[in-house]
Amino acid sequence: MDLRETAIRRGLMAGAAIGVLITAMPAAAQQGQVEEIVITGSRIASSNLNSPSPLQVVGGEDIDIAASATLQDVLLKNPTFGAPSISRTNSNFQTASAGAATINLRNLGVDRTLVLVNGRRFVSGIPGSAAVDLNTIPTQFIDRVEVLTGGASAVYGSDAVAGVVNIIYKQDFEGIEADARYGISEEGDGIEKDVSLMMGGNFDDNRGNIVGFLGYSNQGAVFSRNRDFAAVDQSSLGALDGDPSHAFTVSRPYYSSYAPQGRFTAGGRNFTYDKNNNLISGFSTNGTETRAADGFNRSDYRTIAIPTERYLFATQGDYEVNDNLRFFMEGTYAGTQTKTEMEPFGLASDDIFPATVWNIQNADGSRNPLVPTALYDAATDTNGDGLKDLVFTRRLREVGNRGNTADRDTYRFLVGADGDIPMVEGWRYETYLGYGKTSESQVSNGQVNVQSVRQALDAVVDVNDINSNGNRTELICRDADARAQGCHPINLFGFGSISPEAAKYIAAPGMLSTFTQQTIAGLNVTGDVVDLPAGALGVALGTEYRAERSRSEFDALQQSGLNAGNAIPATRGDFDVFEGYAETNVPILADLPFAKQLNLRGAVRFSDYSTIGTTTSWNIGGEWQPIDDIRFRVIRAQSVRAPNISELYSPPSQNYPTGLIDPCVGIGATGGGVIGENCRRDPGVLSNIAANGKVTLTQSDVQGVSGFDLGNPNLSEEKGKSWTIGAVITPTIEALSAFSMTVDYFNVKIEDAISAIPRQFILDQCYRTNDQEYCKLIRRYQAFGVNSAGAIDEVDQPMANAGSLATSGLDITLNHRLDLEDLGLAGQLNSRLSYTHVFKGYEIPLEGAAKDSFNGEIGTPRDKAALNLIYGLDNLSVAWTSTWIGNSYLDNQFLASMEWPGNVGVGNWFYHDVQVRYAATENFELYAGADNVFDKKPAPILSNLPGNETGTETASGTYDAIGRFFYAGVKVTF
Repeated sequence: MDLRETAIRRGLMAGAAIGVLITAMPAAAQQGQVEEIVITGSRIASSNLNSPSPLQVVGGEDIDIAASATLQDVLLKNPTFGAPSISRTNSNFQTASAGAATINLRNLGVDRTLVLVNGRRFVSGIPGSAAVDLNTIPTQFIDRVEVLTGGASAVYGSDAVAGVVNIIYKQDFEGIEADARYGISEEGDGIEKDVSLMMGGNFDDNRGNIVGFLGYSNQGAVFSRNRDFAAVDQSSLGALDGDPSHAFTVSRPYYSSYAPQGRFTAGGRNFTYDKNNNLISGFSTNGTETRAADGFNRSDYRTIAIPTERYLFATQGDYEVNDNLRFFMEGTYAGTQTKTEMEPFGLASDDIFPATVWNIQNADGSRNPLVPTALYDAATDTNGDGLKDLVFTRRLREVGNRGNTADRDTYRFLVGADGDIPMVEGWRYETYLGYGKTSESQVSNGQVNVQSVRQALDAVVDVNDINSNGNRTELICRDADARAQGCHPINLFGFGSISPEAAKYIAAPGMLSTFTQQTIAGLNVTGDVVDLPAGALGVALGTEYRAERSRSEFDALQQSGLNAGNAIPATRGDFDVFEGYAETNVPILADLPFAKQLNLRGAVRFSDYSTIGTTTSWNIGGEWQPIDDIRFRVIRAQSVRAPNISELYSPPSQNYPTGLIDPCVGIGATGGGVIGENCRRDPGVLSNIAANGKVTLTQSDVQGVSGFDLGNPNLSEEKGKSWTIGAVITPTIEALSAFSMTVDYFNVKIEDAISAIPRQFILDQCYRTNDQEYCKLIRRYQAFGVNSAGAIDEVDQPMANAGSLATSGLDITLNHRLDLEDLGLAGQLNSRLSYTHVFKGYEIPLEGAAKDSFNGEIGTPRDKAALNLIYGLDNLSVAWTSTWIGNSYLDNQFLASMEWPGNVGVGNWFYHDVQVRYAATENFELYAGADNVFDKKPAPILSNLPGNETGTETASGTYDAIGRFFYAGVKVTF
């Protein structure tokens, strides 16, 4: 049965189910109509229903104070959010979706955070994932954002394991609002331009309203070379010498050994060219030389912040026919272009030749004329074929920088109707149908066709004037078919030695085409079943249908790995799901001593997936308000997350992981215990020991580890069990009436968590326990070439319902409003403090394995807080925002692998932002501000340390890598 047939079948089932539900509604429903419907983490319509789960609201004022082009920047100020997996400052090296903007509640992963718009799903911006790209959401069109932290799958559906981010658009807007903002970093880069226009109005005697939004933003690039802390390739000295006290001590420069003049190994001797283009030998191969001729500074080409340009359109409208029927619609379009840039490609002989070496002597005994005499004379046979060979690395600067330009388009349209249900007093319905699609077209550059390079290296002297140009001494490609396709010999020896014609011939521009498609439909009803002594028993019932389809397809060279880069096959897949849910709120006591209000509530959702079958999620909880001043709330929930398309269907996709520690390093001919015995079973390891006395790796070995990421069609759903227990304090005594406080404890544990088995875990399990299920995922070099014999070549990483994931902690929010006139001063001061402390956070990679704690590690701090102070006086307001990131430490698995005792990390990190707004007239407002006022430099998370984002020399998803940033703008309303 195909997807369309399934959709029709399940749509009929949904309609039948809702029909039964409506027919079964009791006639004793509450009389009258609810005057105000509010969204409070529940689908039950009520004018005063409180949220059973912690609910934080990011309002319009918060968005104005942030003055950011993207919603991601606004939400990251909230301490409940962890480091995003994709942002402008941490995705320059991604092969797809670079520059997108995702969010990550509780550090449980972007796929466990459900993003809604007006309470309904929004199409994903990341192929194969459920993650929404917040670049597609126009910030100025947002009225507020409701952040529901806690298991919410029963109410809102799959993916809400960590919580829900519900984005509410502005409604019933009348008038014209124009906003323009310009920003620039203190270094003169990262320029931001943001303009928007919103228009809205009522029509037909206010029965209808329509709002339209147009926006444009352009965020400029920030390059590593323009920041002192990232301008030169560097590394953690501690990661190089093994001393934990040197963990954050810079080894600078730490240049790449892939140099633009080439590095060559012939007959066991190393050669390169000096700055005068003279061939020299005897240099060190560790890449740390400061001489320009010996090393290459990759940071001179890398990007910290990706330039991002966006065109946005959004609209919504409604028309009330009568009390029983109101039509509504939503429309969104976002056109986004991003551009990545990084250093030219580093080519090695093992990228080109299966034997990892270049035979520079032909079978007839003649020499390859491209090779300089000194290198040819020094060369010997190292692979046993009787012919001289050469090992090389070469930075292909003549081919140009690597990078990609991506154009992404997101469309979403939704229509629906709601109103009172005829002849059933007090009951309302809502039905909707929506379609969304995100497509990406990406063009990349800087890669090469390895087959073309192989042809271009096979050169001969044109003694017979084959090309009929009269020159019998020039070099030509040996293969006639290759010459017909434009082949020119490629000279790898020395600076600028590759001709433009050869560079053009070997260049392989890449292509990527993706789309993600979503169809949603739903029908929900809500009302009061019966009046109880403490109030009406409220119920919400509904069915929902969702179909997802995704495809991500690179060009043929990329899919096969023939462009000397990662082999990334196409990913295709689809699924659909039919769901039914019920939610109820039962008032138990009201207006009694020590029971101002006591409610119980519960919800259950049944889902039928075309991929994994049926799942069940539920929650049960309650609220107790003994007096007006305090309210307690508790909820126990089971949430589910079904595997997404990438997790199910991704074919083997090549990756180049960093930060892996090889357990065999330092193992000699004897000793080493169990690890030593298991390492010596590999012939390549024995060759390394024979050559060096113990397993010894070069920089190329450490940087050259590859492997394949693997999907798993046999995955099942993961289940999250959570507790949230909290209190809301709103004092009624006059002295504290301007104060409010919420305190919430959260505890989330996810079983059968869908995750990629960590590569370090695979290595450790193989060599510490000789578990062959893991050992078969590891491959090592068996002969010396560019990489050492015995060095890790590849470690594959499959997806699995691997183990469990858990976190618990405490959220505290304090709000206070102070009228300074009471102190004899002018103005008003509003303050809000948000603080999150995490008690624990850990992952168990596989059942039975030890806990891997991530709590307190870089990117997942134990403590995080944000303080907002707003001073207002007449038409003037000044806002000050302080963000605190607590002490953070290096990954404990890394520390254990390095045998470093205790925790090694960085201290507290504070950022401060300021903004001034002045309303010159009722319709004209000016504002200006600065982010990172004190120009706090990012924490030094250097190369070879876990958490490092390549090119930034920090964990740029956590710490600001741009620096002090100024902006100014104007808002005009009519």
